[in-house]
Amino acid sequence: MTKAKLIKLIIATVLAIAALFVPYEALGIDGPNTLNPIEIRVIAIFVMAALYWILQPFPIWTTSTLVIVLMILTLSNSSFLPFRVEGVEPISYKVLMNTWSDQTIMLFLGGFFLAAAATKYKLDLNLARVLLRPFGRNPKFVLLGLMMITAVFSMFMSNTATAAMMLAILAPVLKLFDEKDKGRAAFALAIPVGANIGGMGTPIGTPPNTIALGALNEAGYSVSFGQWMAFGVPYVIVMMLIAWFLIMKIYPISAKTMDLKIDGADGFDKSPRAIVVYLTFALCVVLWLVGKGVHGVNDYAIAMIPIAVFALTGVITKKDLNSMSWDVLWLVAGGFALGVGLQKTGLAAHLIGAIPFDTWPAFPLLVGCGIICLFMANFMSHSATAALLVPILIVVGVNCADNLAPLGGVTALLVAVAFASSLGMSMPISTPPNALAHATGFVDTNGMAKSGIILGIAGLILVYVMMFMLAKLQFFGEPKLKVVPTTEKTAAVAPAPAAAVAAQAAPADTTVVLSDDTAAVLADSAAAK
Repeated sequence: MTKAKLIKLIIATVLAIAALFVPYEALGIDGPNTLNPIEIRVIAIFVMAALYWILQPFPIWTTSTLVIVLMILTLSNSSFLPFRVEGVEPISYKVLMNTWSDQTIMLFLGGFFLAAAATKYKLDLNLARVLLRPFGRNPKFVLLGLMMITAVFSMFMSNTATAAMMLAILAPVLKLFDEKDKGRAAFALAIPVGANIGGMGTPIGTPPNTIALGALNEAGYSVSFGQWMAFGVPYVIVMMLIAWFLIMKIYPISAKTMDLKIDGADGFDKSPRAIVVYLTFALCVVLWLVGKGVHGVNDYAIAMIPIAVFALTGVITKKDLNSMSWDVLWLVAGGFALGVGLQKTGLAAHLIGAIPFDTWPAFPLLVGCGIICLFMANFMSHSATAALLVPILIVVGVNCADNLAPLGGVTALLVAVAFASSLGMSMPISTPPNALAHATGFVDTNGMAKSGIILGIAGLILVYVMMFMLAKLQFFGEPKLKVVPTTEKTAAVAPAPAAAVAAQAAPADTTVVLSDDTAAVLADSAAAK
């Protein structure tokens, strides 16, 4: 270890240990939201992981393994006896271990199989030639075309599946750049950015959209699929242009032209195994695009198809399997483990419950909620972030509707939360598409952090401006609130911790109730990407 890395390690470790002794009661986290020792340990591990991932005294995937092991040994029901806390329910060690085989990990693995098979039989070379040809030879416009194609796919299919597919297609394009040309990093970063932003364009593009839309509709703020696209698609286009300029600024492209006559892209292979690859690739894309509502199979299960087919037909061999980026799977698992720690211990619920949202003036409420959501989404699942905040904020928003009206109303509040969830993309562990791009080896954490932070802030500002303008135009019409007696509980719209916070945060005089159907949709969405 170099001297610089040793200094970084010491600084990060000291700060993580110091987090164990912060007087959280003095920060207003007391009363029913008082943190127990296990929750404080989660904070310390969270601080340690964030600093290790940012400063990188170790490779980032090793930090993820350390996170999981530390959580098992100090927070779980299989921790060392001195770490057990009487009266406090520990996390199940099985839940923490299962992060290594989470459904998203399986989606990654399916993507790896597709990418490996596409490369082996030159499907990626020929697809890159066909899809990118309309954008000419100027690398800057080819980059824009790549981002737009990714964004369109992401509007109707899983962000992670889109990123895995597009990175497989992108591989031969990256080989066209000189080794010192930062254009390779620009193209690799364009995929997760396009996938994350593109998903905001439709209600089904990403689970946070579905969660927010369901809550809005049940509260009487009717927003149709078409209305969402009417503001979502223009928002995506503007954000894509901002991202395009930003990526080129961070990673300037030296090449002036790109000859898309890619070596090896001489035509599609017609061997039996190549046909198997084409058919399997097409089947997965079609199933992802059509969606579970039509055929009943979710995105994660679809990703298992190429694993089985390619293994049985010999398309992917043991040698191919050994060459896959297993370190990426470990990296993502560590991020999932942190999310488990935040939710299962009740820490996230307590921290959010300690914030008196209903006492905030309209503008600080709107901006503050967006910033909180954006910060959380960089370290937690986007779906989990939305599922935690939406049940609370729909209740707060309804009770502050008059104050929020000039700024876009409750709709602006919930849309900002949904979009902020998808804008959390400043670290490799922020979102699976980021991790996939980082695995290419071309995107460094500094560039990803710069683009993620700037796009997050710019995206929030843009959504506030957009919702303010739509409010002036009365785009959403007049809401009809559905108010019920206080004796009824708020229906569960998310996993238990989020629902508990919603019930706790609800004001004494009014509660918004979601229907059973919507609750089921939101709970299912929270389990998605």
